[in-house]
Amino acid sequence: MLPRAGKEFLVRIRFSWRPFFQGRYLLLTNTISGGSMLALGDFLQQSREKHQNPSLTRDWRRTGCMFAVGCSMGPVLHYWYTWLDRVFVGKALNTVGKKVLVDQLIASPVLGMWFFLGMAVTEGHTLSQGWEEFQDKFWEFYKADWCVWPAAQMINFYFLSPKYRVVYINTVTLGWDTYLSYLKHRNDSHPVELVSDGSTVDVQQGALQPSKPLEEKV
Repeated sequence: MLPRAGKEFLVRIRFSWRPFFQGRYLLLTNTISGGSMLALGDFLQQSREKHQNPSLTRDWRRTGCMFAVGCSMGPVLHYWYTWLDRVFVGKALNTVGKKVLVDQLIASPVLGMWFFLGMAVTEGHTLSQGWEEFQDKFWEFYKADWCVWPAAQMINFYFLSPKYRVVYINTVTLGWDTYLSYLKHRNDSHPVELVSDGSTVDVQQGALQPSKPLEEKV
């Protein structure tokens, strides 16, 4: 049996987190959790990169950019889910299915664009460069999105209270955030391998030599 003071302490802990999911604090919670989880995903991805290549140095500025972009996405998700719950009321499977479909067709592409454009700005690039990268990686991003989010959002819309939606998304998507860090900072350049075969080198050298001028006919 716990002493009375111990029980009171546990009760205080149990109810101390509730204000963070009410009123104006809910928006703050959604904003900070979005930035924190995206930064943590980048931290894990950089740890993986350092494990594969120990000579790499951890880029804290890159993690900071991920945090900033994640924080900027928090309010977007906050108001998006507020609107979605207002338009599609209830937890019937038909209603939940509509929410998931609308979320996939509208929110997912928009948030993907927001991520790449936001990262371009925070990393010192132009919006046009961010848009070009988004176009190059969109289908890879969107196909992966369809593999992850419909099932996660079914749980979100069917079982959870609206005030926990964004925190749930920010928490269960740590793996997704790690993937976003990988997709954003992946080096897509493939250096040409040197060919050591002597005959091949000779052929290449011969191809590079200028052709001899034609001899004049006598």
